[in-house]
Amino acid sequence: MPHAPRSMAAPGRDGDHRRTFPAFPPRPSDGEGFAETWWGRAWVTALEDGALDAARLARGRGYAEQGHVDAITVTPGLVLAYVRGSRPRPYRVQVRLRTFGDADWERFLDAAAERPGHIAALLDKEMPQSPADCGVPLLPGPGDLDPRCSCPDSGHPCKHAAALCYQTARLLDADPFVLLLLRGRGEREVIDALSRLSAARAARAARDRDPEPLPGVRAAEVLARRDRVLPPLPAPLPPPPHPEQPPVYPASPGGPDPFALDQLATDAAARAHALLTTGRDPVGGLTLWHDAVRLAAARPGSGLTAATRALYSSLATAVGRTPAELARAVAAWRQGGRTGLAVLEEPWDPPAGRFDRARPLLLAADLPAFRPWRNRLTHPRGHVQLRLGRDNLWYAYESEPGHDDWWPRGTPDPDPVGALTGLDTPDDL
Repeated sequence: MPHAPRSMAAPGRDGDHRRTFPAFPPRPSDGEGFAETWWGRAWVTALEDGALDAARLARGRGYAEQGHVDAITVTPGLVLAYVRGSRPRPYRVQVRLRTFGDADWERFLDAAAERPGHIAALLDKEMPQSPADCGVPLLPGPGDLDPRCSCPDSGHPCKHAAALCYQTARLLDADPFVLLLLRGRGEREVIDALSRLSAARAARAARDRDPEPLPGVRAAEVLARRDRVLPPLPAPLPPPPHPEQPPVYPASPGGPDPFALDQLATDAAARAHALLTTGRDPVGGLTLWHDAVRLAAARPGSGLTAATRALYSSLATAVGRTPAELARAVAAWRQGGRTGLAVLEEPWDPPAGRFDRARPLLLAADLPAFRPWRNRLTHPRGHVQLRLGRDNLWYAYESEPGHDDWWPRGTPDPDPVGALTGLDTPDDL
């Protein structure tokens, strides 16, 4: 029997123009659309509208749902993977797509750089609609996908190529930069070009805009009136209604990460606006560790994307902690701010009263007798815990039984039973 080929997964060879993605696990067939995003669905539509045999498409979708597609490698103009069929040896499958020329890329980048929100959307792995409709065929149409397979089936596409196309739609759902790589440019290359275009547009706009005259008295006029009574100072300008959006920072080799600069500038603008309007710095009293947790918690979303993992790693290194410690602290901060973080890190001895009344309340709700220790009550199975904060709210925690690996869960509540009912698995109590 011929030796089966190895997987195409070779992440050590990856770079900006070559990306390898692990195989997707099997997924149940729910009869719904295979892709979730509008650009992923457009890819599936191009596949299905250009196919010549609906039966082969159905078999290919089944192969994709059953996890028959191995690791996928994407390079400019090419998607490549091994797909397992009915024979022991998997088939080598590739799908080709035309790459863009320089003129097409210039039109696409100009459209994307017109609005800062487009760049922010791409960084959040979203494909804005207007750059995709800028006259450049970013998304494939019927007949644009060119599948090829080492199997003897001459169908267009065969079921193995159809399976790879369906799985590629899942890649596009997770990261639209895969589509841009197929069209010829990698993620870093695209972001750098957009940053330069945005910075150039901002510089031109600032140069062409006449500066607004500021109220006041010219210094030369004041100095000429040394023997006169000086005029009163003009009234201060009113504070702006909200912090302004920071400019887009260009990326440069060896320079700071433009996303990190944007996040720090946005945070500094918000703090300055609060100080200007209230006279107080909302985070002035934070320690370095608390401020790192606050910055990480401000990152939108709950999933650890590549950008989020890089942010967590750099913040954790700066404060001498691990990314896992930072992730747990972020969960506590999102649960209750500074008090929630204190509940995570600082056990204390509450006075008699609210803490002592909690165990009877839990027993009255047909819950078992929780074990007390300082400000904590732990379920006898060791998988759920309640912690009383100094704000007299109860904070719920969960852990694998016997592992003492507690993570904040749910919403703080003045009632211990109420804090538990916010968990995802109240029936396990």
